[in-house]
Amino acid sequence: MSMPEATSSLESEVRGLSRAFTDSVARKLEDFLEVKSQEVSSITTSATEIVNAIRELTRGGKRLRPLFAYWGFLGAGGSPSSPDAVQLGAALELFQAAALIHDDIIDNSDTRRGRPSVHKHFEAQHQALGLSGSAAHYGMASAILTGDLCLSLSEELFASIPSVNPSTRRIFNRMRTQVMAGQYLDVLEESAGPAYNPAEAVKRARTIVRFKSAKYSTENPFLLGGALADADALLLESYSAFALPLGEAFQLRDDVLGVFGDPEITGKPAGDDLREGKRTELIAHALSLTTQENQDFIQARLGASNLSDAEVDRLSTILRDSGALAATERSISELTNQSLVALGKIQVADLPLAGMKYLSDAVTKRSK
Repeated sequence: MSMPEATSSLESEVRGLSRAFTDSVARKLEDFLEVKSQEVSSITTSATEIVNAIRELTRGGKRLRPLFAYWGFLGAGGSPSSPDAVQLGAALELFQAAALIHDDIIDNSDTRRGRPSVHKHFEAQHQALGLSGSAAHYGMASAILTGDLCLSLSEELFASIPSVNPSTRRIFNRMRTQVMAGQYLDVLEESAGPAYNPAEAVKRARTIVRFKSAKYSTENPFLLGGALADADALLLESYSAFALPLGEAFQLRDDVLGVFGDPEITGKPAGDDLREGKRTELIAHALSLTTQENQDFIQARLGASNLSDAEVDRLSTILRDSGALAATERSISELTNQSLVALGKIQVADLPLAGMKYLSDAVTKRSK
């Protein structure tokens, strides 16, 4: 049976298993965070708000990282009803939540999934309670602690999975290091970007995409699921060949949506990435494709604290008219095709193969 035939005939079963798994992950998170809320409450009831913030954040999202781990687990022979796979998925959700909380602080982003970001939530709490001092400082300090707690809870959940083996542990540890290093590279690029050689901008942007996002969004969850089910080195290598370019395509699509997405769908204001000063591949392409005047405008105004709506519109127009948007779309197509070719070479049963194709479509054919 060819891959298209195998995946299409099993789509209903894939959707059902995926839904059952994400429901189990959601219940695991609720139960685990309830226990943690009680632990924190025994110290002081005031501090339960940081657990509540984590609970609220982890109730949203598409659960893509747990699903990658799940189908990687099934591809390596794991049981569809394994509680260990559920616990791994919950640990990944907490890790992502920590990354989102800290990322929103770093980017000074006011919203997340259509709601106030965690530091803005705590800033509003400060104002509502009439507390003294700076509401903004209180919000950021509280969110940093919330993100730190998320990291700790992610490790606690992961470490208590009964079937964790040395290979799975190594992948989990490496994933955390890669994300922190990638995040730092992103911060460095935003600060030093105008001083760097624009000719290298695309290469630098892709490195950030790979280590800040792609590896922890797709590749490492996939590897974690496979390793948890004792996948051999050859299977894990084929997983990486499929998942890494898919993760890069996923993040590049996110970058496009961060400028051109519909706020009603993305939950983010139009042009939000431009206001935050993100030096994405879109920006990198524009710096090599547009006029000197436009290059100077990008370097001077990208991420400016007083960036006006008119300037956001001008930046968006430069990205479109220079061919930067088209170049990024080509990169997305190339990476997606590379991933699909690699998917066709993975030696797994038809059902997990269909699950992987389902995830590939979910990642690349999206509007938010």
